[in-house]
Amino acid sequence: MSASTAVRQNLRFKGKSYLALVLTPEEPYEAWIEELADLSARSPGFFATRPVVLDVAATGLPPRDVKALVVALDRIGVRVMGLEGPRHLKLPPGMPPLLNGGRQASGIEVHEEGEDSQPKAAAPTGSLVVENVRSGQSVVFPDGDVTVIGSVASGAEVLAAGSIHIYGTLRGRAVAGAYGNPHARIFCRKLEAEFLAIDAEYLTAEGIDQSILGQPVQIWSENASIKLNVLR
Repeated sequence: MSASTAVRQNLRFKGKSYLALVLTPEEPYEAWIEELADLSARSPGFFATRPVVLDVAATGLPPRDVKALVVALDRIGVRVMGLEGPRHLKLPPGMPPLLNGGRQASGIEVHEEGEDSQPKAAAPTGSLVVENVRSGQSVVFPDGDVTVIGSVASGAEVLAAGSIHIYGTLRGRAVAGAYGNPHARIFCRKLEAEFLAIDAEYLTAEGIDQSILGQPVQIWSENASIKLNVLR
């Protein structure tokens, strides 16, 4: 290192926590993959909008079989961001990293009207009304609009085929038009969101104009970007 090279004295790292979906493989693994493929086909936005962790701690699978599972999941549109397993597991190159110390959270609620129900993105017909969505909870509704009579906490998530109406504060994640409906909208009484998305367009907390935080807002997609407007 030359004498003129500047040395950074204080290197800082930021810490953030994210809500992830944890999948635990079940035998027979081929049938388990088929069930996930069916869910992914019926609800394309279910896996596309959230990080996925594969928990192989209790499977006893060798590294080559873990890799085969990751590849099989990727083929059906489920991209694994991390693996949870024994620390001594030796993974081949190119595999997601091993994760440890995850905090248990509530399970995912998938609301469907029947086994044969299909998402109707262009013209959603159903509606779902829920109360407060607590941290760690995820409400997924592939058949229409979602109305929250309350607030969506930080670390919580609401995903809908149609629009999302929140009568309280939006602190967590909201994904409207999740199955290919660019005309869906998000309405909330008080905006403090961590993540916003309409169809394929999204906006993180860092990209939200600070001047509209804490106000009633409507959110929509226009010209391949997310638009926000204060409701008067």
